[in-house]
Amino acid sequence: MIENLDPGLVDWSRAQFALTALYHWLFVPLTLGITFIIAFMETIYVKTGDPEWKKITKFWMTLFGINFAIGVATGIILEFEFGTNWSNYSWFVGDIFGAPLAIEGIMAFFLESTFIAVMFFGWNKVSKKFHLLSTWLVAFGSNLSALWILVANGWMQSPVGMHFNPETARNEMLNFWDVLLSPIAINKFLHTITSGYVLAAIFVIGVSAWFLLKGREQLLAKRSIVISSVFGLLSCLFLIYTGDGSAYQVAQKQPMKLAAMEGLYQGSEGAGLVVLGIPTPGKQFDDQKDDYLFKFEIPKLLSFLGYGDVNAFVPGVKDLISGGYEYNNTNGIKETALSAEQKIEKGKISINALKNYKHAKENNDSEKLKESLDLFNENFKYFGYGFLNDPKSIIPNVPLTFYSFHIMVSLGFYFILFFSLSLLFIYKDDIEPRKWFLRLAILTIPLAYIASLSGWIVAEVGRQPWTIQDLLPTVAAVSQIDASAVQITFFLFTIIFTALLIAEIRIMTKQIHIGPKEGGH
Repeated sequence: MIENLDPGLVDWSRAQFALTALYHWLFVPLTLGITFIIAFMETIYVKTGDPEWKKITKFWMTLFGINFAIGVATGIILEFEFGTNWSNYSWFVGDIFGAPLAIEGIMAFFLESTFIAVMFFGWNKVSKKFHLLSTWLVAFGSNLSALWILVANGWMQSPVGMHFNPETARNEMLNFWDVLLSPIAINKFLHTITSGYVLAAIFVIGVSAWFLLKGREQLLAKRSIVISSVFGLLSCLFLIYTGDGSAYQVAQKQPMKLAAMEGLYQGSEGAGLVVLGIPTPGKQFDDQKDDYLFKFEIPKLLSFLGYGDVNAFVPGVKDLISGGYEYNNTNGIKETALSAEQKIEKGKISINALKNYKHAKENNDSEKLKESLDLFNENFKYFGYGFLNDPKSIIPNVPLTFYSFHIMVSLGFYFILFFSLSLLFIYKDDIEPRKWFLRLAILTIPLAYIASLSGWIVAEVGRQPWTIQDLLPTVAAVSQIDASAVQITFFLFTIIFTALLIAEIRIMTKQIHIGPKEGGH
């Protein structure tokens, strides 16, 4: 099956899914964060009875509604693509991957969509406290929705709580709680939603800064900046904590991704963390070129962050291809790493054993059946490698992963400074004369989106060629369809999504220019 696969089909299927995911992610983070900011604002309104807070709440609620409506459209298309473009993947792990998505639809989406109606249309129709409760439930619902999607994605990064059924050639769930509480899933969820909080806080500050520059809605702008600056700064600090946890899990479960994030080709003990650097263009893992044109690093920090030991060995791309280094397995026992070539060989043994198992089943050969099953289980850990032929194919796009990671981290530290200055200026009540900062706040909005998208590029490009780490590569996950059909839909989606994005920006900017309704009615 793989031998006859059109490589263009894989590339176009990946491109289409990446296009949909990145466009979808332009809308999701704002929804995740602004709902909580709105809930905080309405809570103050209910506590104080100040109508100005109601006006502020309703203004940001309107912008949230525009973003939410357009975001849903891209999200629905994204889920359909699993069936249209990735049917082999859906068959292979549908029993596991489908469960979180089903729960997301039944529990989170319905919770969110039910109370969003009360939130928008329930003013003066239900009590203040019930309306406030609805607003909070929308906030929790949107984040609960993200939980189940990120649990599914986390499982793809590190499959747990499952076993492979040779009778059906499918993975089946053994323990739902192992899937839900996987360390990678938990860290991914917390890190991702927190990045959404940061983006939403920057968005609110940036729009508020525009009002101050125009000399409009000063009270709304200043109060919004106070809420968002505190929310954003606390979120940034928590983002560092969850980022550290995510990096640790990557080191343990996806060492090739870590090597790509750091541009590390040759592993070493006491490896330093690169703060700033330019990887050598065209660098290959087996050539003699230096890893970097130049770099500035903090000594031993990568070893400490990845393994809790400043002298720990961190494998580079070359080590992961060649093998031979020692590492501690999940039971804490030292093992010698296999080379990529050895893993590919074991993967092919596992795939062939599965074929022999099916033949033995058809022929009622019990001895061959047991022999094939034992051989399959012995090598199943490397099952996905059996679909690959070139050891170098397990190397992701190192420059793209490296630059995306360092852009994300650098902007994260900039955001801490940005929120701190915002709080300082608003506390001293001299933010209005600081035109440079207000203009900077507006320019920071696109930077927040760049940081957010960079994070997803690291997560998804960094784990290539895997759709499911070590179990299913992209070449084995695609649907057997004509590549031209994917090309056509790729360009159609590009036009549609771009039109949706332009529409959102135009509607948003128009609504911002209009401003809040007087009195908040």
